[in-house]
Amino acid sequence: MSLPTWLNLKIKSPQYGYKPTSRLIPASVPSKLNLSYTQHSECPNNLCPPADQNVAAIVFGDGSNSRLYPLTKRRSESALPIAGNYRLIDAVVSNCINSNIKKIYALTQFNSASLNSHLSRAYSSARIGNEALVDVIAACQGPEGKGWFQGTADAIRRCLWVLEEYPIVDFLVLPGYHLYKMDFQELLKVHCNNRADITVAVLSTRRDKDIELSTFQVNSNNQVISFKDNPEMRVANLDVSQDKFIGMDIYVVNKDAMIKLLTEYHPMANDFRREVVPGAISLGMNVYAHKFSGYWEDMRSVEAYYQANMESIKNTNKAYSLYDKDSPLYTLPRHLPPTQITDAAITDSVIGDGCFLNRCKIRGTVVGMRTRVGDGAIIEDSVIMGSDTYQNSRAEEDMHIPIGIGEGSEIRKAIIDKNVRIGKNVKILNKENVQECNNEANGYIITGGIVVILKGAIIPDGSIL
Repeated sequence: MSLPTWLNLKIKSPQYGYKPTSRLIPASVPSKLNLSYTQHSECPNNLCPPADQNVAAIVFGDGSNSRLYPLTKRRSESALPIAGNYRLIDAVVSNCINSNIKKIYALTQFNSASLNSHLSRAYSSARIGNEALVDVIAACQGPEGKGWFQGTADAIRRCLWVLEEYPIVDFLVLPGYHLYKMDFQELLKVHCNNRADITVAVLSTRRDKDIELSTFQVNSNNQVISFKDNPEMRVANLDVSQDKFIGMDIYVVNKDAMIKLLTEYHPMANDFRREVVPGAISLGMNVYAHKFSGYWEDMRSVEAYYQANMESIKNTNKAYSLYDKDSPLYTLPRHLPPTQITDAAITDSVIGDGCFLNRCKIRGTVVGMRTRVGDGAIIEDSVIMGSDTYQNSRAEEDMHIPIGIGEGSEIRKAIIDKNVRIGKNVKILNKENVQECNNEANGYIITGGIVVILKGAIIPDGSIL
């Protein structure tokens, strides 16, 4: 694909503003140095948005009350690897690109080093017109705010001085840790046609999954007439009738309405969903709902994360498609060599770039980049995140257990975080079907029956988990 690009890395800070860190590269540089996506065709025409576009996206890198620990011990939710080559944030940014959104602000705070690095390296060099596609606004303390962001509403309020620089009419507010594909232009069209102050995206059907929930009651014109927040409850136990729909935490908000809500009506509100949206409804503002019927996964638990990876393997309409030419998934190109497979049996799996798979058996598994699997190893129904670096032969000689999965090891229904060293003849099978276990001191936990090996953990030869 080809994009007009300049390598001009910028990270915005409410205290210090723009900070250029790289030199400029002419526009003739091929875009493969900047973005990578699942298709190898030319860049879709919709990457060049209309000149009169007047919306900017605000993407949050992390949420509150995450149940993804220990996967989020050293990274934010949005930085979690997904489907071998990607991170969760890529799905949200790609939705924006594919929907002709030409300005994205990423607000980051919790464990944000990995996320900031990924966003800056993957997207900040992509430009549409004279503007950078993605600006990272890292949380910091300033004269008017001595603490960190206290929630989504507080974060937007404290960054309004930055967000107001761009000439827009509406803000598109998005969590960065959901997996879905949505044409935001349809959402914006509904918002415009209704002359709404706020438009909320809702699921058109009920779901039997354990997620944090909010329900919106709408009338025959899809105008929201009431809101109820239902944290920590299951959809199956909710009264989701024909006029009540589950919120997706996706909003289009008129710029003037946003400023009034955050600075005049609710100047002390911290959470956008729980405080600002209900406040707008109670004030009689025009709040409408847009019904969404596609695939959507709220990545708020280890079980949901595991299941989303498993579904990425399936070639069905119900799963998230990695191979949609009309809605490609972008990410940072790593320029890794192709995966090397030596007499291995691999079925129903997704394999990332740059792996070494030697005489092993892999079934129903997502294998991340730079994964090394030894002879005779068996991996089934698992998520292997891979490694951040390669080890040279001398390092492997010096290290008793190298990064990767050792010879003769068996792994079933597990999540293996990055840079893990699993020795020879290790059994990660959870034969006792333990549902919950915290053994972080020894490098693993079990949640929902899924064994999670912590990032960088060392599992000695012959261990049985």
